[in-house]
Amino acid sequence: MLLCIDIGNTNTVLATFDEDEVRHSWRVKTDSLATADELGLMFRGLLAGDRVEITGVAACSTVPAGLRSLRSMLGRYYRGIPAVIVEPGTRTGVPLAVDNPKEVGADRVVNTLAAYALYGGPAVVVDFGTSTNFDVISARGEFLGGVFAPGIEISVEALAARAAQLRKVELVKPPRVIGKNTVECLQAGVVYGFAGQADAIVRAIVAELGGEVNAVVATGGLAPVVLSECATVTHHEPMLTLMGLQMIFARNVAKGTLP
Repeated sequence: MLLCIDIGNTNTVLATFDEDEVRHSWRVKTDSLATADELGLMFRGLLAGDRVEITGVAACSTVPAGLRSLRSMLGRYYRGIPAVIVEPGTRTGVPLAVDNPKEVGADRVVNTLAAYALYGGPAVVVDFGTSTNFDVISARGEFLGGVFAPGIEISVEALAARAAQLRKVELVKPPRVIGKNTVECLQAGVVYGFAGQADAIVRAIVAELGGEVNAVVATGGLAPVVLSECATVTHHEPMLTLMGLQMIFARNVAKGTLP
């Protein structure tokens, strides 16, 4: 099976694919200080628990230190297994129509490929992670750029740290918009505030694209917090990045570019 790994700033998400079908998935906390051996032990433990035999690996990372450890781990624990790590120069098939293509995060390229393959273009991906990223895809599958906004969780943490009488709360939809206590007030601000932010940014993007898109795709671990109140989101695909990694691995196998 193919193991796909998405190392984010907060969480690392893994999934195995049998052809195009997801068979197993895991979500663990990202530790940028983890050594190659610690990563190897963790991955082997997860895979052994489900008796998974790996025949290939595809990965991307927004954490440079995590990428170095991952590369070392693959060379030590999975030597001889074909591996694709998405970085500048990797064959993805995604044209980058931006000022500096080398600045574009690997996860954004992967999301663009998967969204275009699944829904066509133009399209918008809203990735609710450590930051909320809006990735814009043209009718021809080009990555056009996008928007960065503060993420839901780090915004709540910052508010709790700076306001003496406020605290971190469970990120769920409250029973009403008008909160009757501190927890409900914070939850309402998070759910309705971030949903409104996402809708406003998506509408502005769509207007700039000419007024119509094929899809607005939500992904990322925090998407379920606000999805019920997002009027512009048309699809929710929590495995979007991992699906894109599977596509990039298949593309590189077909082109014979693997070591």
